[in-house]
Amino acid sequence: MKTMKLTGFTLAIAVGLGVFAGCSSDDNNNNFTLPPIGGYNNSNEVGAADLVAYWPLNGSGVETKSNTSPSNSVNATYEAGAKGQGVKLNAGYLAYPEIAALGTSTGNMTVSLWAKVTNNGGPGAVNAHPSMLFSMSRPAEWAGNFNLFAETGQGRDAANDTLVMKALIVTKMADNSPNFQDVINSPNPSAEDIANGHVGNANKNGGKWAHYVAVWDGTAGTFKLYANGQKISNPAYEVRNGGNALPLNFFTPTKPIIGTFQTVIDGSPDSWQQAVTANIDEIRVWKKVLSAADINSLYELEKAGR
Repeated sequence: MKTMKLTGFTLAIAVGLGVFAGCSSDDNNNNFTLPPIGGYNNSNEVGAADLVAYWPLNGSGVETKSNTSPSNSVNATYEAGAKGQGVKLNAGYLAYPEIAALGTSTGNMTVSLWAKVTNNGGPGAVNAHPSMLFSMSRPAEWAGNFNLFAETGQGRDAANDTLVMKALIVTKMADNSPNFQDVINSPNPSAEDIANGHVGNANKNGGKWAHYVAVWDGTAGTFKLYANGQKISNPAYEVRNGGNALPLNFFTPTKPIIGTFQTVIDGSPDSWQQAVTANIDEIRVWKKVLSAADINSLYELEKAGR
């Protein structure tokens, strides 16, 4: 029998080929998955059973749950966003027809989105105005049923990265009157305010992408705001209606708007009601209260592009 002798060099090549062959086989087995975040593999799994609207804004303005396209698009283009592409609005907006799933009387709601927006109200400003990011409109009214916006016109210029965020709901009472409730982060509470339970949060996200979430709990009568997975709302303003139940009940028709007020679309705005200049991405609406843990998981998943 003939014996084969391997030199050290030949043996190294043989072993190396075996290693490379093994890696190739493992890499191509299609079984590799990223570890879950908060128990979720991707952002679409968060609150999936209660998601009623979703705008990926990945090159178009289509709301994917109802397959609804904008009825009007003004100064809107698409570019790299927080996740994939997002919409860039230059004094622009996307306006939609009524979406039935948003005409809610279910009581609770969570709205999330990514935005990159700057202040515009510095010293000498001649065009200071808030920046409406997302609204579910009431007919012929500036304040929609549910609104998420930045108070960008309150004395800070574009170089100032402190942003005051506000969420506002208007719910229809039994006598058909509107009930207004809002919540904000408070950048500079006074010493007296702090002694009375106020908590400051500067929200240093002006001019860069940040993830914002507004949560209305109609059962507990609370309203909370989150930025980048963490609560930023002033707790002194979170308890609404004395902590008694105040379920949402929307005025209809409810028409979603990305980037401005219903009055702008109607052609009857006050001077401070303008179309936004901002980047917006990944808008989601749930008919439930998302937990703080789920909000953080959503932020981490979307930040990772998942």
